Amino acid sequence: MTGTGHASMRIDTAAGSILCDPWVNPAYFASWFPFPDNSQLDWESLGQVDYLYVSHLHRDHFDAAHLKRFVSKKATVLLPEYPTSQLEDELRDLGFTSFLKTKSDEVHELDGGLKVMIQALISPTDGPIGDSSLWVEHDGIRVLNQNDARPTDLSRFTELGHVHAHMLQFSGAIWYPMVYELPESAKRAFGKQKRDRQFDRTWRYIDDLKASHVFPIAGPPCFLDDELWQFNDIFGDEGNIFPDQGVFLREYAKVGGTNGIVLLPGSVTELTTDGAQTSHPTDVDEFFANKQAHLEEMRVRKAPVIAAEKASWRHPEIDVLGELKKRIEPLLEESIYLAKGVGGPVRFDLVSYDDESVESIVVDFPGKQVRPYADEKVRYRFRTQRELIEHLIFIDEGDWVNSLFLSCRFSAARIGQYNEFVYAFFKCLSEERLQYAEGWYDEHQKSVEAEDTVLGDWTVQRRCPHLKADLSRFGIVEGNVLTCQLHGWKFDLPSGRCLTSVGHSIRAEKTS
Repeated sequence: MTGTGHASMRIDTAAGSILCDPWVNPAYFASWFPFPDNSQLDWESLGQVDYLYVSHLHRDHFDAAHLKRFVSKKATVLLPEYPTSQLEDELRDLGFTSFLKTKSDEVHELDGGLKVMIQALISPTDGPIGDSSLWVEHDGIRVLNQNDARPTDLSRFTELGHVHAHMLQFSGAIWYPMVYELPESAKRAFGKQKRDRQFDRTWRYIDDLKASHVFPIAGPPCFLDDELWQFNDIFGDEGNIFPDQGVFLREYAKVGGTNGIVLLPGSVTELTTDGAQTSHPTDVDEFFANKQAHLEEMRVRKAPVIAAEKASWRHPEIDVLGELKKRIEPLLEESIYLAKGVGGPVRFDLVSYDDESVESIVVDFPGKQVRPYADEKVRYRFRTQRELIEHLIFIDEGDWVNSLFLSCRFSAARIGQYNEFVYAFFKCLSEERLQYAEGWYDEHQKSVEAEDTVLGDWTVQRRCPHLKADLSRFGIVEGNVLTCQLHGWKFDLPSGRCLTSVGHSIRAEKTS
């Protein structure tokens, strides 16, 4: 196993090689960079692999520019079983043509006795509509790359046999509490609580799996822009949610952990059933002891990259309010569960280029409209630079969580507790994603009984069996055939049989 930075690694076996989650270029409006720096690795060689695994679409796992340039298009993609095709579609756009479409929790045997299993998590709160873990076995040696997935338990992996290497996230990967408009003492206290919960969750996963060796991966990022520099864990702040691998080893030792191994970019671990031998490009303890110096050097070297990114964000020709109305209001009209879950207006304060004037726009969930702020009370407020919203509109970004919010280039205020529906909605700014999220909440929350809808002479279940689209909006009946217009799936109503794919039968009854 070769460390290639952040959540990325290359797994080499006698039966083939797998490259996981290669991320090199800055993500989230140039706010996140991999640390330690991995941009100087020999990616021309590392990218020549038999298999590619991209766990999910978060941009610190899915680096489109890097995948396009450096990863062999002959590689077979190990594709998680996700409810939407977006990950596959984006990989095909980059030139990948060979896909193994895995079944979640099902072991697939590849050439040479190489076995893989991908567990896909598919709730609207898992990553950008989906997160996953990769289990690999060859010649009796088993590896679990959990990256930053959060399964309810690891029992499916333990039942397949003892795991020799367990890779998992331990550090923060969110904007809370740093961006919240709180007194510094409160922010520090909330940050310490989160940091402690992160470690506690990590210890529970480690104890569940009981692997021979534990590898801390998938974080933390580093922040090289002067505006975000304070988020790096170099100031002795116990409330910083981005502890590094050196801190992990110290904290792990406090709970009795003695089997931790750090993979720096370029580190190589040779794993056997009896043990692990690791070689590093530099001394690990010394590297993290000099973390600030490494970050300072990176900050100077990457400054032109950040400057170039910033120069691309402004689009003064865009009518922000008009475009948001055009894009978001149709989704508000279709939203039932998410709109009800948010329950009130959400305000965005857009700071002008001169940092003086502010345009305030409200996404009014009960009113189903986007409009100027009218001095009313709001429970959720976000403040950011106008050019960031302009850029989201310009690139037609359908996931503001996987762009604006993870960038930490905003401040936030709220009254009351965290509301997952706010962020679920803003990661679902496309018809496909919104319909999936609405259907998921319809099916899984059980807060409202399953509904029917009447289409012509038929009473049918309201949600399409494919991706839970609302058939009262997307269903058309011609004769005895129902077509869901969102994806074109067809169903024979008398039998309930799906005419597009095996399974996915529909419940229907003739009403006249």
